[in-house]
Amino acid sequence: MGGDFSLQTPALSTRSMNYLAHGYRFLDSPLFLAGTAVPDWLSVVNRRVRARSRLVQPIVDATDCNVVRDVGRGILQHHQDDDTFHRCESFQQMEAQLSARFRRQMPDKYDHRPGFLGHIVVELMLDATLVARDETLLNRYYSAMSLVDSSVVARAVNRMATRETDRLAWFIDRFREEKFLEDYADDERMFVRINQVLHRVNLPVMEKTNIEVLAWARQLLSDRGQELLDVVTGAGQGTDRA
Repeated sequence: MGGDFSLQTPALSTRSMNYLAHGYRFLDSPLFLAGTAVPDWLSVVNRRVRARSRLVQPIVDATDCNVVRDVGRGILQHHQDDDTFHRCESFQQMEAQLSARFRRQMPDKYDHRPGFLGHIVVELMLDATLVARDETLLNRYYSAMSLVDSSVVARAVNRMATRETDRLAWFIDRFREEKFLEDYADDERMFVRINQVLHRVNLPVMEKTNIEVLAWARQLLSDRGQELLDVVTGAGQGTDRA
């Protein structure tokens, strides 16, 4: 599992479909690709900083800066994908199935973890499914990400976000160095990563018995993950990259 990203700087976002499922279609456009990761990066570095569509769209429409335009279009793509993805019946079914599985391990009705875990584990295992299908994907993803200047991306994002942050460039560099997406291939390593997220949002970490739920989730997404990808790609590319 690479170096410890620490509980102070966990790599996983708590709010979206995650990096590969957002970005794998756009590896030929590194700045756009980086934009698809920006909302998740911001939710880690400072959850008070948002790059909302209503702020980003008018800047993308008006700018003559290629960097701002491409990063902004990637951000818009992320939000469009999220909206399509989370509304689809297949996602809601799998989220409910996984929440029920976690609830068996966490029967206290006041325990908020099962619903939270049902949501994020669908997303993480979808990324894991993409990696399992194409053993070259991770290398190609990180290679494309290596082509962007983190400081340039951070400056572009600060023009579009609700407030500025001075931590984004540092985090992009750490994201590329850590390569934590490699941990998705293994249930125990993913277990550690998810516990980092639980700690970050002030929820108790999972007991090791929940690794069997992760294994079950991996098979579920192996069987049904394409349904989720088809929903997003069926909605079209959405944001013009021309």
